[in-house]
Amino acid sequence: MKYTNYGHSCFAVEIKGKKILFDPFITPNELAKGVDINAITADYIFVSHAHDDHTADLVDLAKRTNATVVSNYEIVVWAGKQGLEKLHPMNTGGKWKFDFGTVKCVVAQHSSSFQDGSYGGNPMGFVFVTEEGNFYYSGDTALTFDMELVPAIATLDFAVLPIGDNFTMGIEDAIAAAELIECEKIIGVHYDTFGYVKIDKQEAMRQFDEAGLELMLPEIGSTIEV
Repeated sequence: MKYTNYGHSCFAVEIKGKKILFDPFITPNELAKGVDINAITADYIFVSHAHDDHTADLVDLAKRTNATVVSNYEIVVWAGKQGLEKLHPMNTGGKWKFDFGTVKCVVAQHSSSFQDGSYGGNPMGFVFVTEEGNFYYSGDTALTFDMELVPAIATLDFAVLPIGDNFTMGIEDAIAAAELIECEKIIGVHYDTFGYVKIDKQEAMRQFDEAGLELMLPEIGSTIEV
């Protein structure tokens, strides 16, 4: 499976020819200034919660690419009010079979509000089960024992977890989360973008290695095979 990093928590995967984008936050991100947002294509855009650092480019990208936006009910209703028409509402515990595979929405322990402070619904994570591999994107979250349920949904090939601390899990909790979800290959997100989430990448990789885990931190704009 191809994984492209667009910075912060924005990334894309390609499954069965479908391009799936997550949490679009590119144009406000100084670290992603080398990314040409107009070159990004998407068939689906999954949004984990309503915070601006996960939705800033959602409307513009969805309009240009004609992608289907998948998120919680409140975000989908908001997106509809912004003029988007291809929408798929979901909520925690729900599952749906898409043309690329099945997605189950799971608990994320975080907050969710729009830039004006209005309610953004429950934050969520997503477990993808596909013929080309299974993965878990936790969204922004604290470490929670709800993660123990993930291996019952799917045997994971990799997981995408926040590691920046302060607003989400840090390195130690992400390592504990990897154990709960029974996944040895972790792609880190939600780090370095702001002063609050700066990390020592070499130290992070050392700690994961000591725990018998692989931490992947692909360069912004790069595509890797996972």
